[in-house]
Amino acid sequence: MSHPAPTGYSLAQITLHWIIAAIVFFQLAFGESMAHAVKAREEGGTPAGADGALASAHYWLGIAVLALVALRLALRVARGVPAPVDEGLTGKLAAGMHHLFYLLLVAAPVTGLLGFYAGEPWGGVHTVAKPLFIVLILGHAGAALFHAFWLHDGTLRRMLVPQRG
Repeated sequence: MSHPAPTGYSLAQITLHWIIAAIVFFQLAFGESMAHAVKAREEGGTPAGADGALASAHYWLGIAVLALVALRLALRVARGVPAPVDEGLTGKLAAGMHHLFYLLLVAAPVTGLLGFYAGEPWGGVHTVAKPLFIVLILGHAGAALFHAFWLHDGTLRRMLVPQRG
């Protein structure tokens, strides 16, 4: 028996969304420290204090993203997600953007780990994630704000206020 699609996101889904978003912002802001730390080690030195600490955080937070995304995908399968507000082109664009986010949220940490342990070309592939994330985030945030302030259709509210019941 299939269950009807929920009309909103659960507290767990919303919490995971915002935790993952915060980690991704941290990774984007301080990820260059990993490159500095790797370069310092390749040259036989040790990374500067802040670079070493931030590189370690980058590594462990990348692993945390993988775990949290796995949990988020499991919740998505188990509970479902609200139907798109628009079934037309904008609904398809939103679905495509969400799929790209999930792909990138898995691919970035995996290629980062491969780059760390296996070297090139994985490190180079991993660095492509940053501009891709920035483009997706800007598009995602822009679409959410468009829905909230232009269309007034409650799309943004669904990721801020959990569904009751």
